[in-house]
Order: sequence, then structure tokens, then C-alpha cells
Amino acid sequence: QVQLAESGGGLVPPGGSLRLSCAASGIIFSRYDMGWYRQAPGKQRELVVVSSSGSIINYTDSVKGRFTISRDNAKHTVYLQMNSLKPEDTAVYYCNARNLQYHSDYWGQGTQVTVSS
Repeated sequence: QVQLAESGGGLVPPGGSLRLSCAASGIIFSRYDMGWYRQAPGKQRELVVVSSSGSIINYTDSVKGRFTISRDNAKHTVYLQMNSLKPEDTAVYYCNARNLQYHSDYWGQGTQVTVSS
């Protein structure tokens, strides 16, 4: 059974930092593209960043220079370091594991990030 378990969300003031973690089980982690998405109230889910199995990383423009994704294939975990947080970063953040060759697409349950003073 595939599980993606996110952790690390919370309430932080503007300018603060958080680190999200997503621990995966039930997949061959190194073969999956791992991504972070977010969904703010009343908005569609959007891509934040994806780290491909081939080590290619793509960030959405609004987080470039502030967010950093990293992955530890040995621990089957992907991280999202978020710095200089802004109120508009407030959303539920979801971890995603995708492998098009395997026709596989998995989601975590989400973790709330709230940026507010």
C-alpha cells in the first residue's frame, strides 16, 4: 500500500520559515518524480515545485529564490524548505509522487501552512 505522509506545517509570521517533509512508502522512491502542490481556499491546486527522478527541478515563479526542494532517496523522503514566507503562501500543501511509465500518481493527505501575524 502506498503512503505519502506529510508533516511540518503550521502557523508562521510573514518572513518566517518552515520545512515540510513527505515520507513515502510502498513505492520505488528513486524512480518517482516527487512534487509539492498547494491549494489555497477558493483556488485550484497548483504546482509549487517538482523534483524529477532524473534530478531536474522546476519551481513555480512565485516561490523561486524562497523555497528549496530536496530529496533523500535512502530515506524515501522529500523536503520543502520554505523561507521568507508571505501571507499568499497560505494553503494546504500536498506531496505528490508520479511515474508516468508506471501510470502511477499518488497524493498525501496535505498539511496546512498559514502565514499570518
